[in-house]
Amino acid sequence: MRRHESVTMKKAVADTDDELSAEYRFDYSIASPNRFAEHMSADAVAVVLDPDVAAVFRSSEAVNQLLRSVISALPETTLAPEPRKKRAS
Repeated sequence: MRRHESVTMKKAVADTDDELSAEYRFDYSIASPNRFAEHMSADAVAVVLDPDVAAVFRSSEAVNQLLRSVISALPETTLAPEPRKKRAS
C-alpha cells in the first residue's frame, strides 16, 4: 500500500434492540435527593442554556441581571401580561 492511499474501515453494526421495555423498576431506596432543590425557590423556573450561551455567564445572577435589563428596555406592549391570581371561592 502506498503512503497516500487511505483505508476505509466500516464499523460493525451492533445488533441492538432499540425498543423500550414495558416496565422499568427503580430502587428508590438507593436514590439520592436532588442536590439542587434547596437552591430553588418555589416559583423558580429552570432553563437550560446552550453551551455557547452558558460559557458567557458565570452565575444565574448574571443571567438574571442581563435579562432584567433587556426586559426594562422592551416596550410595554411586547411584555407578557401578569398572570391572573386565583380568587378564593
